[in-house]
Amino acid sequence: MLALPKSILWLAMLFLFAGWDFSKHSVPVEDIVSGGPPKDGIPAIDKPRFVFAHQNEADFMEDSDRVLGITVHGKTKAYPIKILNWHEIVNDRLGGKDVVITFCPLCGTGMVFSREVNGRAMTFGVSGLLYQSDVLLYDRQTESLWSQIKQEAVAGSLTATRLNLLPSTHTTWSHWKEKHPDTLVLSTDTGYNRDYSRDPYEAYYESRQLMFGVSKVSARYHPKEQVIGIVIDGQAKAWPFSELEKARLPVKDEVGGQTIRVRFDAETNTAVIENTTGRELPSVVGFWFAWYAFHPKTEVFTVKP
Repeated sequence: MLALPKSILWLAMLFLFAGWDFSKHSVPVEDIVSGGPPKDGIPAIDKPRFVFAHQNEADFMEDSDRVLGITVHGKTKAYPIKILNWHEIVNDRLGGKDVVITFCPLCGTGMVFSREVNGRAMTFGVSGLLYQSDVLLYDRQTESLWSQIKQEAVAGSLTATRLNLLPSTHTTWSHWKEKHPDTLVLSTDTGYNRDYSRDPYEAYYESRQLMFGVSKVSARYHPKEQVIGIVIDGQAKAWPFSELEKARLPVKDEVGGQTIRVRFDAETNTAVIENTTGRELPSVVGFWFAWYAFHPKTEVFTVKP
C-alpha cells in the first residue's frame, strides 16, 4: 500500500474534523476516525413512541428479538436492538428521569445513561465518528464528543466530564416481557423509513474481522465473544459468556473490594451483575475486543478445570 503524502493526510484530517472543537481533548486525535456516515447521518430518535406488550400492540416483535431493557422508579421500557441498529441513540424520559439509550453495533454495547450533565438535561446525537471502533455521541448543547464505553466526553468544552451509567439488561423480548408484563416497548413508528426486520450487521457478528482498528488487541477469546464487564473503584473485570456457561451459578466474586454476584441464563444469553442485596449494578455487555480495547488491564473470570 502506498503511503499518502502528509499534505493529503492533513487535508483529510481537516475535512474529518470540520465543525468539531478539538482545542481540548483527552484522547489522541489521530485515534478518532470516521465511521462513514456524516454527523446525524445515523439519526437519533428524539420523539420515541411506545406500545404496551400486554395489549398485543407489539406484533412487530419476535420472542427471540434482543432488547435493551431498563427500569427506573418502577417504570419499565424495552428498546429493540433491531431498531437501535439503525439509530444508535434514543433520547427519552422514564420514571421522571431524563435518559439516553445508546447502542454501538460495532462493539455490541448497549448502555443507558442519565442525560443530566452539570445540572441540565442534554440531548445527544450520532457524530459519525468513532474512537476504538466505538460510537462517539455528541451533545447538542455544547457539541462535545462523548465516548460510549469510556463514559465521558473526550473532546470539546466538556472534556473529561463523566456520564452516569444506569443499570440495563440485554436480553430477549420473551424474557423481558415475562419479567415485566406491563413494559412498554419502543415502536417501529420512529418517523424514519427503515427496514427494521433486516440486520445490517449480521455477517459482522460471526466474523473475526473488525471494521475499524483498535489500539489494544487480545487473542484470548474470539473478538466477538460476548462478555459482561464492570469497573468498581478503578478495577475492571470481565466475565466471558463462554466461561459463565461452564460455571456454577450464580458466580460470587469480588471487584474493587466489593462483593458481587453474576447471574447468567444460557437459554436467553442474559447476564446481570448484582450486589449482595440483589440490586442490579450498572455494567456493560459487549464484545470481548471492545472491552479489552478500553480496559487492557482487565481481570478475566475463568472456570478452572
